[in-house]
Amino acid sequence: MNKPVLVVMAAGMGSRYGGMKQIDPVGPNGQVIVDYSLYDARRAGFETVVFVIKHEIEDAFKAAIGERVSKAMNVKYAFQQLDELPAGFAVPEGRVKPWGTCHAVLAAKDLIDGPFAVINADDYYGPEAFRVMYDYLSTHEDGSYYDYCMVSYLLRNTVSENGSVARGVCVTDPDGTLHSVTERTRIETYENGVHFTEDGGASWTDLPGDTPVSMNLWGFGKSFLDEAEQRFAGWLTENLPKNPLKCEYFLPLVVTELIEEGKAKIQVLRSTDKWYGVTYREDKPLVVEAIARKTAEGQYPENLWA
Repeated sequence: MNKPVLVVMAAGMGSRYGGMKQIDPVGPNGQVIVDYSLYDARRAGFETVVFVIKHEIEDAFKAAIGERVSKAMNVKYAFQQLDELPAGFAVPEGRVKPWGTCHAVLAAKDLIDGPFAVINADDYYGPEAFRVMYDYLSTHEDGSYYDYCMVSYLLRNTVSENGSVARGVCVTDPDGTLHSVTERTRIETYENGVHFTEDGGASWTDLPGDTPVSMNLWGFGKSFLDEAEQRFAGWLTENLPKNPLKCEYFLPLVVTELIEEGKAKIQVLRSTDKWYGVTYREDKPLVVEAIARKTAEGQYPENLWA
């Protein structure tokens, strides 16, 4: 079996944050969030990282992250571009939003030759998540039945006090495998809890704080890329007429379809580490404080890649 590789989705526009949060420093020596994820991933066993970015940010991204990480890992780049679509499809007029997480992973298809993990560039996952992920991918192979995994977090540990967030809300079976995951694109806190809306705020549904959610830390075999690619044209046919400027091809959508079709099982791995992220600029001080504390406690050196 080939060694697992890490795919980092970093092509998002950061619209709610108001800038390129992927390269916004949070550490004592200018480190960004993904520096810490990569440091934890490398300690867990990952040796190769594939960054999925846009051509427009290539130089800035390499200068801010890629060049220093290349001292410790084999670094590759894939490019998520709007016009990378199946034959017969074109970018709708006025569309600037990327096509979503599944499209991002497909951009890296030619650079992946075995099991792989997927993360967001702007999320802090913690060392335990990468340990359990690498261990699982190293010991489970694709067969006629796909054996995938994900790391889940408690919803209450992943929300922002500064606005809405998008999360994959998970339902698990008694054996610890994933039953379904549904992307909720507007989850918010309120005085007595957490809730989500699907109709622009006209109505809300409560979610328990201990609900397991996906933070896009997935583990797949190479088979997932073929499945996602085969389904993309059908997804476009269905969704472009309904929402041409904002529809997104999400990883949880394909995962759920594979479960429902009996093609795959997804083992839900759990991490006790707290998740941190910067969905909004107001979230950044909390992340900076957490990184400073972890550095002072010795979890991370001040210079990660020395």
